[in-house]
Amino acid sequence: MLNVIVETGRLVATPELRHTRKDKPVAYTKFSIAVDRDYRQAGKDRVTDFFDVICWRGVAEHACKYFKKGQLITVKGMLQSNTYSDTKGVKRKAIEINAENVYFAEPKANPESSPEDSGEIKQ
Repeated sequence: MLNVIVETGRLVATPELRHTRKDKPVAYTKFSIAVDRDYRQAGKDRVTDFFDVICWRGVAEHACKYFKKGQLITVKGMLQSNTYSDTKGVKRKAIEINAENVYFAEPKANPESSPEDSGEIKQ
């Protein structure tokens, strides 16, 4: 079966690096992107969808190091759904993008910036 999604949108907030519990110190980050729909009804504003994204390990570190609020980002990954109970015991379902990779979707603001600011992953 195939589960692939690619979305391009603007970051709602700057990603922050977090770590799982002490017994499994794995880096991750969660953030949301705002994605405009292609179609706009005459006389109305364009509809924007908000998607939650989760990144793990190196992808999370890369996203937190190079991306800021308002920046255009492309996310490639898979959709995953999680069920949980809220504080009142009501069952809820959350759907988020589990990011395989994140990409710059717009040119650099300052073309004379140093290589460290470019967002390139050096090997």
